[in-house]
Amino acid sequence: MSDRVRVKTWMPPGHIRTPAYLRGKTGWIERRLPAFPNPELLAYHRPAPEIPLLRVRFTMAEVWGPGAENPDDVLEAEIFAHWLDPVSEGLHDAP
Repeated sequence: MSDRVRVKTWMPPGHIRTPAYLRGKTGWIERRLPAFPNPELLAYHRPAPEIPLLRVRFTMAEVWGPGAENPDDVLEAEIFAHWLDPVSEGLHDAP
């Protein structure tokens, strides 16, 4: 079983590296990647601490709703950890 996470719904101005269509969606951590300097701060030449990067798997049903053409297909996105919240309720096997 993988860790289940939800993408934060922040809508800050500026250079953002998290796709808007994934905000508020729930997925599973597919793998943990190395940490990288925060690109949202680097874009403004500010000090950028390293943040873990995670590959998160979402079903098409989660991303596009009940009208998804292939609801069990998956989309994977690399998302920085500060954009993710753990989801503990209702855990079930990852797709």
